Amino acid sequence: MGANMARRLKDQGYHVTAVYDSHRPSATTLAQELGTFASQSLGEVTAAAEVIITVVSDDAAMREIFAAPGDNLLVNARGKLFVNCATVSPEMHLEVEGLARTAGAATLEACMASSITQAREGSLYLMCGGEKSAFECAEPILKALGKTIRYIGKSGEAAKVKALVNMVMNINTAGLAEGLGLGDALGLELQMLREVFSETGAASRVLQTDGEDMQNRDHACFFSAAHAAKDSGIALHLAELAGLKLPLARATKAQYDRMIFEGLGELDKSGVAELTFKGRCP
Repeated sequence: MGANMARRLKDQGYHVTAVYDSHRPSATTLAQELGTFASQSLGEVTAAAEVIITVVSDDAAMREIFAAPGDNLLVNARGKLFVNCATVSPEMHLEVEGLARTAGAATLEACMASSITQAREGSLYLMCGGEKSAFECAEPILKALGKTIRYIGKSGEAAKVKALVNMVMNINTAGLAEGLGLGDALGLELQMLREVFSETGAASRVLQTDGEDMQNRDHACFFSAAHAAKDSGIALHLAELAGLKLPLARATKAQYDRMIFEGLGELDKSGVAELTFKGRCP
């Protein structure tokens, strides 16, 4: 996601001053492509730019880049703006906001409900949370990256919305996999079944994006099963805090956890169909 966002910003005339990746060769290759600098350290990233966009995998990675001893993004960060696009817990966004404020910097969560293809095209759906002043400062850059930019409210609020978006998407994906898997077991023609689904109450965005892939076993990764499990976990944690039981969300997470256990965690989320079609997965 981050690489395609950088490519999009360069296309839109922005000067991408530096890139960084914990996997050094990835940063070097991208820097060469963009004609920019592959930073040796997180502190170098902050020194090179006024606005720093982060995309990491989970809460632990987010805490690492902002709070690791010695080298982190908040070294000499006064006056800088950090736009954090990862799907992490609301608590993590609040923690980072506090750390940044202490360092004299500002943060904005810009949660993405989109894929790597949309990042390259500049058609991301971005849900933002944080101080309104930070949002207004980042808005021109966000408009270069997304077709819909929505300010949700204070820090943590956009992350809550994103968790619910992914929770419902994951439930829909698992449900579609069961429907197509059962249809296949019943001997139904799956192209016909998908067409019927599309014109009835079974229609969904997931049917459009994942239905054919489930049928054809094409699970090239746009959003991994491992990330689906992680994001459903964030939503379930929020449900626990609210005193709610969410059996569908819990069952869906169990399916994605099983994919990880079976060594399928890096497949696209559509790979959950490998668990629901007869003869595909032990």
